[in-house]
Amino acid sequence: MSFPLLTVTAAVPAVGAVLTAAVPAARRTAAKWLALLFSLATLALAVLVAVRFEPGGARYQLTESHAWIADFGVRYELGVDGIAVALIGLTALLIPFVIGAGWNDADPLETSSSRWRPTQGFFALILMVEAMVIISFEATDVFLFYIFFEAMLIPMYFLIGGFGDRAHAGSDENAAAQRSYAAVKFLLYNLVGGLIMLAAVIGLYVVAGNFSLQEIVAARAAGTLDMATNTERLLFLGFFFAFAVKAPLWPLHTWLPNAMGEATAPVAVLITAVVDKVGTFAMLRFCLGLFPDASKWATPAILVLALISIVYGALVAVGQRDIKRLVAYASISHFGFIIMGIFAMTSQGQSGATLYMVNHGISTAALMLVAGFLISRRGSRLIADYGGVQKVAPVLAGTFLIGGLATLSLPGLAPFVSEFLVLVGTFARYPVIGIIATIGIVLAALYTLVLYQRTMTGPVKEEVRTMKDLRLREVLVVAPLIALLIGLGVYPKPLTQIVNPAVEHTMSDVHEKDPKPQVAVEAKNGEAAK
Repeated sequence: MSFPLLTVTAAVPAVGAVLTAAVPAARRTAAKWLALLFSLATLALAVLVAVRFEPGGARYQLTESHAWIADFGVRYELGVDGIAVALIGLTALLIPFVIGAGWNDADPLETSSSRWRPTQGFFALILMVEAMVIISFEATDVFLFYIFFEAMLIPMYFLIGGFGDRAHAGSDENAAAQRSYAAVKFLLYNLVGGLIMLAAVIGLYVVAGNFSLQEIVAARAAGTLDMATNTERLLFLGFFFAFAVKAPLWPLHTWLPNAMGEATAPVAVLITAVVDKVGTFAMLRFCLGLFPDASKWATPAILVLALISIVYGALVAVGQRDIKRLVAYASISHFGFIIMGIFAMTSQGQSGATLYMVNHGISTAALMLVAGFLISRRGSRLIADYGGVQKVAPVLAGTFLIGGLATLSLPGLAPFVSEFLVLVGTFARYPVIGIIATIGIVLAALYTLVLYQRTMTGPVKEEVRTMKDLRLREVLVVAPLIALLIGLGVYPKPLTQIVNPAVEHTMSDVHEKDPKPQVAVEAKNGEAAK
């Protein structure tokens, strides 16, 4: 039997989580280094997965399949396509930076000996989330995917509710209440989505007789599995609703600003750059793969919702006074672009959406982590409490600027390529939607540059005057992310080579081809007339 690389890639952070949690309470530093070591080992395995993956080969590679619950047709089936490889790489890449940025976030508070923040638990939960996200990207059995899609909510609930932002305005009791509210809201929204999806998963089994994604897609392509139109649409809606909550898509987005605002900056990155990507990934793999006709039926409504997310998220971000909530609403706008690219049903749109998932993860991580360093120094999340930071902390201000420029998709930085492809792919089939979506670009420039102007430029505020610049650990966390934003912005080919063949398979699932450019059609008609 071949080496189970995918299982090991997901198992290493899970083992690391158990060992980190078992470290004695007094040895916090040892727990941190152990968690970092296991995250780096997972990154090395993710690189090995990418190296062994052949972009021009079979659709699902490095596959594993074992009987699990045979009586119900549940199997332990894993496999990766190019989209999964890219997102596993993103997850494994970001976790070491999340751990490095949160190095001191779970240490005991010196001012209150009665409030112990279990360092070991904090880092163990991060590794557990990583393990569950990775196996969600690998699972090709629908029931197996569902289990980890829901299970990751548990460690995330404790990370949000148990390890909140220390820069909270108000009393300790008020801060705890706000954290609890955000954690419960996150859990309830996602549990409701998951329960609806569970009903759809059971319905899929009744119709198809198994949970294997590959077998169901093959049966549909061969014409041996015929779903009634209404049945397919109901099942699609059950899956899509859960993924839209996780993504999040307007109007199911309201849990995200609360969760990101109350969580620590590294946990906020974990939410929007890692966990939320499972929702958009699942739309590509499961919604389009299992229910192609229903996906096309729902496309107009989904594009409208995505467009609302783009404009609404950007507009609300413009009016925010809280730095972290601004980044949260900006992410809602960006997820609108991702979902718009997926359901544009063009290869450019879906390639751009996949690249957007990766690039958004890197850019949001860079911006949010630097924002976390800034907030930890001043002790406030309010934009009005800053001013003139670039004069006292130029490295911090410079990295914050690059992260912000990546967020607004400046040409030359990685998100520009993906946003451009999404807009081109959408315009090719839905020109009106594509044109209106460009409003999000203008608003992104507004909220990003205004944020930078109000926090980094102008007179130096008295509370900012003694602010220290980035430390070596913080530079080591941010510098690789900045380098990736520049590198993938100039040369995105390594990602597109992996992603494009998988997108072709997805387009084949929904029986769609790219529309011909209008100019070429008109030229051909003109030649025929002559």
